[in-house]
Amino acid sequence: MSFRWLLLCLFLFKASAHTVELNNMFGQIQSPGYPDSYPSDSEVTWNITVPEGFRIKLYFMHFNLESSYLCEYDYVKVETEDQVLATFCGREATDTEQTPGQEVVLSPGSFMSVTFRSDFSNEERFTGFDAHYMAVDVDECKEREDEELSCDHYCHNYIGSYYCSCRFGYILHTDNRTCRVECSDNLFTQRTGVITSPDYPNPYPKSSECFYTIDLEEGFMVSLQFEDIFDIEDHPEVPCPYDYIKIEAGTKVWGPFCGEKAPEPINTQSHNVQILFRSDNSGENRGWRLLYGAAGNECPKLQPPEHGKIEPLQDTYSFKDQVLVSCDIGYKVFKDNVVMDTFQIECLKDGTWSNKIPSCEIVDCGSPEGLKHGLVTFSTRNNLTTYKSEIRYSCQHPYYKMLHNTTGIYTCSAHGAWINEVLERSLPTCLPVCGLPKFSRKQISRIFNGRPAQKGTTPWIAMLSQVNGQPFCGGSLLGSNWIVTAAHCLHQPLDPEDPTLHNLDMFSPSDFKIIMGKHWRRRSDEDEQYLSVKNIILHPLYNPSTFEHDVGLVELLEGPKLNNFVMPICLPEEPSQEGTMVIVSGWGKQFLQRFPENLMEIEIPIVDSDTCQKAYALLKKNVTKDMVCAGEKEGGKDACAGDSGGPMVTQDKKNGQWYLVGTVSWGEDCGKKDRYGVYSDIYHNKDWIQKVTGVRN
Repeated sequence: MSFRWLLLCLFLFKASAHTVELNNMFGQIQSPGYPDSYPSDSEVTWNITVPEGFRIKLYFMHFNLESSYLCEYDYVKVETEDQVLATFCGREATDTEQTPGQEVVLSPGSFMSVTFRSDFSNEERFTGFDAHYMAVDVDECKEREDEELSCDHYCHNYIGSYYCSCRFGYILHTDNRTCRVECSDNLFTQRTGVITSPDYPNPYPKSSECFYTIDLEEGFMVSLQFEDIFDIEDHPEVPCPYDYIKIEAGTKVWGPFCGEKAPEPINTQSHNVQILFRSDNSGENRGWRLLYGAAGNECPKLQPPEHGKIEPLQDTYSFKDQVLVSCDIGYKVFKDNVVMDTFQIECLKDGTWSNKIPSCEIVDCGSPEGLKHGLVTFSTRNNLTTYKSEIRYSCQHPYYKMLHNTTGIYTCSAHGAWINEVLERSLPTCLPVCGLPKFSRKQISRIFNGRPAQKGTTPWIAMLSQVNGQPFCGGSLLGSNWIVTAAHCLHQPLDPEDPTLHNLDMFSPSDFKIIMGKHWRRRSDEDEQYLSVKNIILHPLYNPSTFEHDVGLVELLEGPKLNNFVMPICLPEEPSQEGTMVIVSGWGKQFLQRFPENLMEIEIPIVDSDTCQKAYALLKKNVTKDMVCAGEKEGGKDACAGDSGGPMVTQDKKNGQWYLVGTVSWGEDCGKKDRYGVYSDIYHNKDWIQKVTGVRN
C-alpha cells in the first residue's frame, strides 16, 4: 500500500463532517473558506428542501478543485434520496476534468443534497466553488402528458401545483382528474328512438354510470338492435370487469356486454326497459349506439266506407295505430246520428279497434230559407236538398225585382250551405218595382180645373187620414215602407204668437193613418190598405214660415202589399226641366171650394224659376232653389187645400217609368192667373231622402 493511500484511509476515518439544512426558496452554497483555499480533510453536506410542486435548480458560478481520476480526491456530489445526479471535480480551465461548467443540475423532486469532500492533503492551493440554487415551478401538465394520472380533459398549471377541468357537459370526478357525465335520468317515451353512449362515436367519459329508461304504454313490447360499431373496454380473461352495458326488463337481464362484438337483437317482451352503462377511470373506447322500437297486438284490416277513405291505408295495424276516416267531397261522416267532417279510431292493446267504421252520407243543405217578397223553386225532382241540388229564388213579379240582377240560382255546396256564385251565402234582395203602373192613362183632352183620375193609374199616392177618417194631406210611397210628403203636413199649424218657430207641435205616429190603394175620398173599396205609422222625420233644414225644404218622411210600421193598385214611385234621375209636363194628383178642394168624390189629377207644365219668382215678388214671397213651380199663366189648373204633400210626377217616354218631381207645398189661392203652384223639389232633396230611407230605384 502506498503512503498516499494510507493517508487517504486516515482521512476517511478522521474527516470532520457536518450537515447544513436549507429550506429557503433560493440560496448560495460555497466551499469552506471560499474564496480562500478550502481546508484538507473536510466534508460538508447541504440538504436543500423546497415545497411540493417545485424542483431545485443548481448551478455553479466558480469551480476550482483538485483534479483526480474519477474524482477520487476532492469532489462535489449532487444527489437525491435515491439517485446521484452529478459528481464534479477538477478545474474549469481544463477540458479533461469533470467540472460543471455551464451545466445546470435539476432535481426531479423537491429535495436535493449537495456534498463537498476534500482529502487529507492538497498539493496546490485550490479555491473551491461558489454555487447557487433556487426553487423552480414544476409544469405538471407537460410532465404528466403520458402518465396515467394526467388530467382527463384539460390541465391547468399554476405555481406550485396544477388542477384539472372538464369540457362542457362533464363533471370532475372526486379523483380530481377524471371527467365523468351525469346521465342517470334519461327517459324515453316515444315508440321508436336512438340511445347512445355519451359523446358517441367519440370515446365515452370515464368514471360514469348512465341509466336509460324506455317507458311505453302497457301493451307495447320493446325490441333492441345494436349497430355495428360496438366498442366497450373488456378483459381477455375476466368478463367485463371494467366497462359494460346491462339491460333489464322485469325479471329478465341481458348482459353485461363489452368488447367489440355487438349483442344480437333483443326482444324484451316488455313495455318498460332499463339500460345501465358503466365506465371506470381509464380507457378510450368509442362506445355504442342502440336503436329501439315497439310493437303491439295487431288489429284487423280495415275497409273504407262507400264514398269515403281511410288514412293511412295499410295492410297491417298494431296497438296505438290511428286511422282517420273522411268522406268524398259532398259527403259527411255519419256516426251515432252525429254528422262530422272526420272520425278517428285507434287500435287497442287487445287487438280490437276503438270504434266501427262510420258511414259516409251525402251532404244535405236542408230546406232553403224563405225570401221576403219572393219565392223559391227546386230544379230537381222530389225537391232534393242534397249536394249539388239547385234552387232558384225569384221575386214576386211584376211588383218586385231582384237587386244586382243576379240569376237567383243557388247550389247545395259540399259544406252544407246554399251558395250563389255572386252573393255566396247571402239571400238575394227583392226590391219593389217603381213607377210602372199596370193601368195606363187614356188620352183625354185637358179638362179645366182637372179631371177624375182613372183608378190604378196613380198607385203610389197615399192618403194621410186622421184617426176619425178625415183626410188632410197626400203623400207618395217610396220603396217598401216609406211615405214622402210635405213637412208642414206633419205638425199642427203655426202659432202666430210664436214667430221663433222653435216649438213645432209635431204629430205623433198614433195621430194619423196612411191609406194606400185609395181612390174614393170618403168611400172605401176592397183595394184599400190601412197602415200604421212607426216614425216621423222632417228635413233638418225645414223652415215652416218660408216652406224651405218642405219635405217630410213617414216610416211605416209595416209596408203595404204591392199589387195593381199599390206601387212605389221612382226617385228622379235628373233635375226637372222647364216645359216638362207633369201630373199632380190629390183629393183637395176644387172649383167652388168643394171636395171631389174621388182622386183628381191635373196636367200642367214646369215653369221657369225666374218666372215663378217674379210672379211672387209682389207678394214678398221667395221661391228658393229647393222649390219647383208648375202651372199655366192663365190659371185654372192648380193644387189646392187638401192636396199638400201629394205627388207631382212625370213619365220618361223611353222606359215608360214615372218619377216623382215634387210634392205639393204652397201657393197663392188656387188656380189664379200668374199664380203658379209651388212644390218641394225632390231631386234637390234626393240625397237626404236616400240617406234616411236607403231607397234606390
